[in-house]
Amino acid sequence: MQSFKQLRKNCKGREVAIGSPRIALVGDTATQFLATALRGEAISRGYDVNLFEAEYNQVERQFLDPTSELYSFDAGFVVLFQSTHKLGEYHSMLSETEQRQLAAKRLNFIASVCRNPQLSGKKLICMNYPEIEDTVFGSYANQVESSLTYQVRQLNVGLMHLAQENANLFICDIAGVQNKIGRDRMFASNVYVSTEMVLSVDALPYVASRTMDIVSALRGQFKKCLILDLDNTLWGGVIGDDGLEGIQLGHGLGIGKAFTEFQMWVKKLKQRGIIICVASKNNEETAKEPFEKHPDMVLHLDDIAVFMANWETKVDNIRAIQQILNIGFDSMVFLDDNPFERNMVRENIPGITVPELPEDPGDYLEFLYGENLFETVSYSGTDKDRTKQYQVEAQRVSLQKTFANEADFLKSLNMVSVVSGFTKFNTPRVAQLSQRSNQFNLRTIRYTEADIEALAADNNVIDLSFTLEDKFGDNGLIAVIIMKKQDEETLFVDTWFMSCRVLKRGMENFTLNTMVEQAKVQGYKCIVGEYLPTPKNKMVEEHYQSLGFVPVAGAPTAQYVLDVESYEPRECYIEKK
Repeated sequence: MQSFKQLRKNCKGREVAIGSPRIALVGDTATQFLATALRGEAISRGYDVNLFEAEYNQVERQFLDPTSELYSFDAGFVVLFQSTHKLGEYHSMLSETEQRQLAAKRLNFIASVCRNPQLSGKKLICMNYPEIEDTVFGSYANQVESSLTYQVRQLNVGLMHLAQENANLFICDIAGVQNKIGRDRMFASNVYVSTEMVLSVDALPYVASRTMDIVSALRGQFKKCLILDLDNTLWGGVIGDDGLEGIQLGHGLGIGKAFTEFQMWVKKLKQRGIIICVASKNNEETAKEPFEKHPDMVLHLDDIAVFMANWETKVDNIRAIQQILNIGFDSMVFLDDNPFERNMVRENIPGITVPELPEDPGDYLEFLYGENLFETVSYSGTDKDRTKQYQVEAQRVSLQKTFANEADFLKSLNMVSVVSGFTKFNTPRVAQLSQRSNQFNLRTIRYTEADIEALAADNNVIDLSFTLEDKFGDNGLIAVIIMKKQDEETLFVDTWFMSCRVLKRGMENFTLNTMVEQAKVQGYKCIVGEYLPTPKNKMVEEHYQSLGFVPVAGAPTAQYVLDVESYEPRECYIEKK
């Protein structure tokens, strides 16, 4: 974690870059240092932010006045920080009846903000409320509805429910930060009384990091894959030297307990949808033995998407894993107890995250909890199947090597796709892919569930989702098209993204064939596509040209047009279901 001094140093001498994400910060206490920390944290992550900081304690005016500076700034992300201190001051001035209604009143205000049409399409990041143990009632405060403790806890639970109901609301859990670093470190009374700043200089980097974790995830920057070393990382000891009975694992006392609980954490990540892989210098048979035979292993081979155990370097094995998964190195986290291996990976694989694990395995989990490596802004039931999907992909890669030509391989897969509009069943997955797709994404427009629902209801929009299934298994929903009416004869491709797991199977051709079919049915004569470059989507730079689109002369951006009437369906080996 960087210090506030370092975050402030990051900002010095830098002008806001054109096109930087726009963030508005609105708070009821002094937020100047928090604004600096947010910008410094963004810069440390490789991008700048254009940040608007509202005047002190103008929360209600900024949100309720339609002509306020907040709305004039037109931020993509709005950070709302209403402190427990100000809540406590207000609480002390109320009658007992009003005190019982404090949490409900605050939640009603936040709900009204979420519904404000001027914030449509914006992401609201609301910080929750760290507790202040004022000891007015002592522990009995948990039974007194009018107490500040009761109201703060009710407010935080209510915020969680509110975020479930509003797709544009995201909670920054600074109450969790206080639980981690402690109340005495979170708040400095001498600073507060002279500055009205309720977050201490020590706490600012943690709060800024958690906030930017959410912003980064909403921008499609998040970790998808955890790659694990084995010896002294997943268990104590060296399996090749100590043997199955000699490695340290178990639920009893001793260091084996730390490794077992570490595996439990990894198991939960896998169940959440994080891809778990192994990169170990070992004989494969020896490395797999604990997964197959040790009674205290929490992780098993079916939890591992790609298992690399050989005598190649960790760098080479991680590169091999990346080729199979077809995700960016910046989506990967590598954990290894050996400092030499960590440094080798950092120096040779730019973008990968390699945490500096503590020397004591007993400290692994607490350290990793604080790193918050796997922030997400969405979750769907299909996530739990991700490991299986990548295991199956490895089988496809092996099968492909047995065919002399690509066409025969594709025919052998017996591929089937279900094509559908956006429905209440697939909307969460469509929104999730919108947030996560970076490489095969022509315009990289991010949509929330609320946005997807609105598009589905728009008669001037053609919305298409595609699944893909073959003889190895079901890949689930893997591609999305959003085409908008540009004029009576023209459709504009607002969004075209696809999971990189299904590249080179003809899905691009199948998708375009379907797009043209829909355009013809509705009487359109041409389709216009646009490529907006990002640091991650260069792989689709020539996408439209490769599909027969023609460049639009004089267009301000890279735009391409396809004549619908003269289009000949492209070859593919996918059956529509």
